[in-house]
Amino acid sequence: MKWNKNFTTLMFGQSIANIGDVLYMISVISAIFELTGSASAASFVPFIVTSSMFISSLLTPLLISKVHLKWLMAGTQIGKTIFLGILALILIDLTFSNYYFLFLIIGLIGFLDGCANPIRQTLIPHYVKTEQLLQANGIAETVMQTIQAVMWFLGSLLLIILSSFQLILLVGGLFTISSLLLCFLENTKHQPTESRGSLEKIKEGWRTLSDTPVLKRIAMLDLFETIAGTVWIAAILYGFVNDVLKVDEKWWGFINGAFFLGLIVGSIYCIKFSPFIEKKLGTFIFVGSFASFIVTIIFSINSIPIIAIILSLCIGIFTQVKNISQQTVIQTSVSKEQLSTVYTSLNAIGTGIFGISSLIMGMLADLLGVQMVFLISGLLLAIVSTIVYKNKSLFVRNTMKQ
Repeated sequence: MKWNKNFTTLMFGQSIANIGDVLYMISVISAIFELTGSASAASFVPFIVTSSMFISSLLTPLLISKVHLKWLMAGTQIGKTIFLGILALILIDLTFSNYYFLFLIIGLIGFLDGCANPIRQTLIPHYVKTEQLLQANGIAETVMQTIQAVMWFLGSLLLIILSSFQLILLVGGLFTISSLLLCFLENTKHQPTESRGSLEKIKEGWRTLSDTPVLKRIAMLDLFETIAGTVWIAAILYGFVNDVLKVDEKWWGFINGAFFLGLIVGSIYCIKFSPFIEKKLGTFIFVGSFASFIVTIIFSINSIPIIAIILSLCIGIFTQVKNISQQTVIQTSVSKEQLSTVYTSLNAIGTGIFGISSLIMGMLADLLGVQMVFLISGLLLAIVSTIVYKNKSLFVRNTMKQ
């Protein structure tokens, strides 16, 4: 892909922010666990983040109607930097009487993340040519997933030599650099619109999903895939490792790492073969969803640890090829001006359903066993592949919208 100043700046700025996000999450979870000794209190952090992102996804369209996309992106990062400074002050003297304030700050940072994520996805089509979209999406996913895979490991090592407070100071430096970089992005052609009723603006993205056949199908796919994906949360996967594979907890790390490696391999494949994939987006979305269904079913009945790692790797590859192809379809299915509200609506579906289905899948795992919930996950992915197959002609790059 030819060097693109704005896309490169966006990737650098967001990558530095994502590195900081992982380190910040590690430091906060560590601080809470160290103070309370409660895994439940520490595990409440992801729930707070997901809930805040869901609320943000619903309200972000109100900001999009008033603020340029570039400044909305940069502003959320500046806001996160400010809240992180407040978080650092709390960590200086963290006690049982004030640690609840951590959850408030975590929620506010999660709220800003819920705003930034759909804006980043919206900015990519503004900064690259339509024919480069799939390759750009592949690059973005490769970078983000590599950061996720590497930084959780490096962050844990950093925590050995640094305190939670010192790690937060490091994150503050990263967030500051990210904020500065994002300020150098060029303004897009997207213009804030005239003021309309708040409810109408919030409903805009949902109306676009409903009125656009391919987006309506993608929203259905996201619904089933989100529910299916909750079996991979730590609590359920730990149970699978202990009860089915009958190995110690380090194998959870191996399986998780294999999945992230699969995501990276899938992204690289999309970058390398983007011209070929773009001609057959519907086929690749179907193959990715169908293969994920088959491999998940096999995973659910397998009890051999090394095979579980290989299957997890395959799921990562097929998932990523499908998701990057689907991302390209979304970005070309409506005009660039409509993309931001479309993404906020899709993000609301993902974050809202994830929180609820995580609790449901956890209860089902206790009632039916962990193998059964993985089998249920596979069956949900079978529904996804059926929807894609029946509507394969809709999953194309629509150049008329760009």
